[in-house]
Amino acid sequence: MNIANVIVDVPSQNTNRPFDYKIPEKFEGIVQPGVRVIVPFGPRKIMGYVVSLSAESSFDKVKNITDVLDVTPTLTPELLHLGKWLSQQTLSYYISCLQVMLPQVMKAKYRKELWKLTEASLDSELDALFDGRAVMDYEEFEKSGVSYQVLRKHIHEGEVDVHYEVKSRETKKVTPMVEPQVDEMKLEETLIDLSNQAKKQRAIVEFFIENKEPIPKKQLLETLSTTAASLKPLVKDGVIREYKQEVFRDPYENHEFERTTPFQLTEEQAAAIQPILKTIDQRQHDVFLLHGVTGSGKTEVYLQSIQKVIDEGNEAIMLVPEIALTPQMVERFKGRFGSKVAVLHSALSAGEKYDEWRKIQRKEVQVVVGARSAIFAPFTKIGLIIIDEEHETSYKQEDRTRYHARDVAVERGKTHGCPVVLGSATPALESYARAVKGNYQLLTLSKRMNEAVMPEVELVDMREELHEGNRSMFSRTLKEKIEDRLAKKEQVVLFLNRRGYSTFVMCRDCGHVSECPHCDIALTYHKNQHRLKCHYCSHEEPMPTECPECESKTIRYFGTGTQKVEETLQQLIPEARVIRMDVDTTRRKGAHERLLTQFGEHKADILLGTQMIAKGLDFGNVTLVGVMAADALLNLPDFRASEKTFQLMTQVSGRAGRHEKPGEVIVQTYTPEHYSIDLASQYDYEQFFNEEMKLRKAFNYPPYYFLTLFTVSHPNQLKVQEVTQKIVQFMRQKLSDQAHVLGPTPSALTRINNRYRYQCMVKYKKEPEQRKLVERILHYYEDEMKQENGLQITVDFQPYQLM
Repeated sequence: MNIANVIVDVPSQNTNRPFDYKIPEKFEGIVQPGVRVIVPFGPRKIMGYVVSLSAESSFDKVKNITDVLDVTPTLTPELLHLGKWLSQQTLSYYISCLQVMLPQVMKAKYRKELWKLTEASLDSELDALFDGRAVMDYEEFEKSGVSYQVLRKHIHEGEVDVHYEVKSRETKKVTPMVEPQVDEMKLEETLIDLSNQAKKQRAIVEFFIENKEPIPKKQLLETLSTTAASLKPLVKDGVIREYKQEVFRDPYENHEFERTTPFQLTEEQAAAIQPILKTIDQRQHDVFLLHGVTGSGKTEVYLQSIQKVIDEGNEAIMLVPEIALTPQMVERFKGRFGSKVAVLHSALSAGEKYDEWRKIQRKEVQVVVGARSAIFAPFTKIGLIIIDEEHETSYKQEDRTRYHARDVAVERGKTHGCPVVLGSATPALESYARAVKGNYQLLTLSKRMNEAVMPEVELVDMREELHEGNRSMFSRTLKEKIEDRLAKKEQVVLFLNRRGYSTFVMCRDCGHVSECPHCDIALTYHKNQHRLKCHYCSHEEPMPTECPECESKTIRYFGTGTQKVEETLQQLIPEARVIRMDVDTTRRKGAHERLLTQFGEHKADILLGTQMIAKGLDFGNVTLVGVMAADALLNLPDFRASEKTFQLMTQVSGRAGRHEKPGEVIVQTYTPEHYSIDLASQYDYEQFFNEEMKLRKAFNYPPYYFLTLFTVSHPNQLKVQEVTQKIVQFMRQKLSDQAHVLGPTPSALTRINNRYRYQCMVKYKKEPEQRKLVERILHYYEDEMKQENGLQITVDFQPYQLM
């Protein structure tokens, strides 16, 4: 097997296949599937992934591999296979699918070092090369002529390790360590030989006579209040050894997690967990949909199922939506499973993410809790995959490899022969329809834990408030209820689906609205900086004092944003202490956690926020939830608008009355009669499902039909229209009569960043040839798509973003 089949890091249609490279003798046995290599490709040297090995090549001339980046594979055989499957499913390049599985750091530039991890001597040639050092540059080894097989043997035995010094800022974190290199007798002899003037050196030797263990150099110098200069002579004489040790950055190192024990399950929970445990026992694949109302104890079912997997020596992946990855969630898992848990999410630095990923790769943990990309954890013995809040759209990747974590989970579940559990209080219609049909097993939790009642929901019609002369964004009911809670020393959560101060700025005289010069969207006013910002391309400009069209001074703000609600609250109820949580206040690392801790410690009475406060929060003192504008989502050009409204309303309502105190929810709306708002107020998912399915059937939408969305963009509007029109004609000719091809139409946001955007959509039930047709389209336009600022065509086989 001396030929490596390599996928090279050149994302294009022509290179989307393995290329053959000869394995030089020195790399034999080291080059394996899953290892990253450097190979010559045309005039340059680039990185690639070895996907398989073969005994011979069909080509006469085959170039040699230049270098090997990994001594042990970074991708398991299963992940290589998964990458291929993903590439076919999403029509993405194979290389993009492999890279999406690895932490960002693995894509940076490298310098390699060899670290000696043992006191014992190695093979004479390698020992001579180290020459008493603990660390040497990898290049030295390459020039030395010592064989790679010798190196591999020592790596395999854990005596030497290859370390990547990543040239980006994020790398492994190391700390210099010191320890005695001689026995106690020799230390005492050294102490006698040292002159009385060498006080600091004597102190160091005395310290090591008492303490044999290695100690961080910094800690030693601080303890003895000395400097590195006094260590040097002792290191030189071989009395003290200095070396570097890798330290895993632990994002939670300052946390004390209280160990928790499993709760006694309720009858409902016990009935729900039974079939899951049975499939874990039998190592068989099945998909369960756990439909449980908010606060019904789904997490406990997850925790006890994972415990079963751990007890059997297997591994579990638990996905939660990015915004629900609150410290509370992490605490539950760390509290139950301690150091067996790795956590992956976007608030970690690239270095922390890399360290958590390495723990998984080195089999130091058995559970990974994370957002979408954690589905690619390099586990080899998966016994269970759980996706909590499975309806969340953040499980869908919206660029490059447009995968859905749910599909990847089911595919990995089949490979490993393990169950996949999807949990939600408001499952996606597609998932619930599959459960009703029997494709998934439906498990139900209809009661809250400790028999707590679901909070009462009251709908307030804001049209009536206007008629009564109340122009405030707070209805009289909501204001009274907030004041009542403050008097009782209870807490309130207010939810608004907008950030910023107001949605747009308009001139009262001529009606001119300030728009972004690069995108077809109104600018949002941010009061703190007194600036207008575009939330799509980040353009910003100062707030005008007069209308640029008619020079009138009557510029007014319309709509409501979180900043504006906060200001109004302080005018209406000045004694209320308010914490605002939105993208603007949680930008800095750790801000999210800090604000929630403050609220948990009752340092504020009201938590006001956007979507990020709708999920996973559990505060016993919250007895009132106010939804400021329930209709915000209903008016979007999206067939899922009603479903998203129902889900959000249910999730937010679930934040109230989770413990002893009963909860109450006030929903302010201009359309109280809309079925999604009305049924969410009654927590009637079944009825909502039936209503919504009627509409989906009538208009040929999922789950009755599949969708494929093409989005075409280019700086020239005519070019975009022409290409989209051609795609529509081609698809209409080639697909069956049962498929509906809609378009071309301008996207809801027709221009973003000076690029015009058009789209067309295919609605179909069964079109086996569709993927081949899409490949032909992408191939046909490939040259135009390669040009700088050229044409962009994106194809999404499971669109969630229709804007």
